[in-house]
Formats: sequence, structure tokens, C-alpha cells
Amino acid sequence: MLENNKYKISVITAVYNAELCIQNLIESLRVQKDKDFEWVVVDGASTDRTLEILKSISDLNIRIISEPDFGIYDALNKGIKLSSAEYYLVAGADDVFYENAIYDYSASIDDSVDIVTGIVHKNGHSVCVRKGGAWLFDQCAYITCHSLGTLVKKNLHFEYGFYSRKFPIAADQFFIMRCCENGAKIIQLDTIVGQFGTSGVSSEDTIGTCTEKFRVQLLLGKNKWIQFILLVLKIFKRLLALK
Repeated sequence: MLENNKYKISVITAVYNAELCIQNLIESLRVQKDKDFEWVVVDGASTDRTLEILKSISDLNIRIISEPDFGIYDALNKGIKLSSAEYYLVAGADDVFYENAIYDYSASIDDSVDIVTGIVHKNGHSVCVRKGGAWLFDQCAYITCHSLGTLVKKNLHFEYGFYSRKFPIAADQFFIMRCCENGAKIIQLDTIVGQFGTSGVSSEDTIGTCTEKFRVQLLLGKNKWIQFILLVLKIFKRLLALK
């Protein structure tokens, strides 16, 4: 059990060569109504001006690691272990928090809450929790988006493990679903907390995302034939979108 947390919430960001987009995230953190948070940035040894930009920040509670990593989830695991708060939020370098985000998340926390999920804007739409089973909507049956949209109690990782290297794209799905299907208490906010960026691997490699989510569903014991049919339908839909 973690004790003596310095901050209520840690925002954790994995970055690599993000100089073109990270300024918007920085500005969104600067204007938060609630300042009781730290920002832990894990840089994968960027070769552009990302580190220079981060090191120039003096008005945020920022902690920076810069070293090679094995991908986003390896970087997030480092950030989680370094963070000092009881709860954390993941934010991509191209994400933007709305000024109410930290305040709304913080206000929802009590001793019994494990996960809090907020509404997120993505591609002009509001992303909410999907109504239906996890066999169909995977982690989206429990949360809106892993990045920006999910506040996680850090102690869950000591019970269900850290993000797995077996899933370079869908490790968040594997972790969140394990937590939720084993009784983690989830609260849904009715407020919009931010704008989700779409330049990440999961947004660009849609076929890879489908196949990896399929593997996670099988590992979690979902009906393999139903999952196979869903996989074929999802891939066909994405192939049509590429035409």
C-alpha cells in the first residue's frame, strides 16, 4: 500500500520527438483550475527539441526521465513507479486537457474508488462509455479512453501487474479489463475532460490494433469464435475505409 502521497493526482506522459505538438498539452496543464497535481514525463531519448522545451518549464510540478525505452507502455510503467500520487492519468503528447479536468477527477475521489472515467472529445465527437458487454466493446464497456479519460488508482498495479510488453498497442485494454472484471469500482463523470490526440500508434495502425485487441480478448477468456467473427468484420470495415 502506498502512503504519504505528495500530490493527489499524477499526470503521466510518454514522449518521443514531440516538439511539434507538446506545447498544447503544456498550456492545458498550466490553466487547470486545480493545481494539486504533478506531471511525470518519460522521454524516450528524443533527438528534437522536446527535452529543451520540457526543461524550460518552471511553473508546473514536473519530473522528467529521458532514456531509451521499449515503447509507450514501458515508458508509462517507469512513470507510474516514479510518480508520487495515489492516482494517475495518462496523457499523450498530442492530447489536451480542458481546464476542469483535474478538478473534476479530484472531486470524484474517495477511499473506495479505483477508476474514474470522464467524457473525451475525439475527432469532433464525444466519447462515452459504450453500452454493451466487454465481449463486444472491450475496455470501452468500462471506460471512455485510456489517455485523458481514465483516472487509475496506482495500487491496482500491485494487484494486477503493470502494463504488459506482450501488447505494444493494447496493454491498456488488458490491464483495465482485468481490473474491471475482477471488481474494481468505477465512477463515470458526466463532464468532458479533454481533447484526445489521434497521432498515436493505436490511431494510425488500425489493423494492428484490431489483431492485438483480439489476442487480449482471447487471453481474457472471451468466446473465441465470436471474437474471430468480430475481428474479421473490424478488419473488413477498416480496409473499406482505406479505399
